[in-house]
Amino acid sequence: MTLSTHVLDASTGRPACNLPVSLDRRSGDSWVRVGNGMTDDDGRCQSMAPDGLPGGVYRLLFDTGCYFSTIGQRSFYPEVAIVFEVTELDRHHHVPLLLSPFAYSTYRGS
Repeated sequence: MTLSTHVLDASTGRPACNLPVSLDRRSGDSWVRVGNGMTDDDGRCQSMAPDGLPGGVYRLLFDTGCYFSTIGQRSFYPEVAIVFEVTELDRHHHVPLLLSPFAYSTYRGS
């Protein structure tokens, strides 16, 4: 399994650059960190996790409070967690985030 994400700041109409992202895998009742990264100038983070991760339930955790603080914007959500299940190990998984200071949305990309 391979994984990437892309964060767009809907309030500016631009990519969310330098936003810290971490990836955790569910293990029983807890989470285990398997990778982390930072969005690039295009709002993309493609190297947060090693290729070949096993199936299971994962959580992408976006440090939106850090991002909005850096650009001088107040926000309601200090972090965004997206939990998803990987069952197709032979496919690339892309999990985009559309972000604003007071709302966010996500979907399964390609």
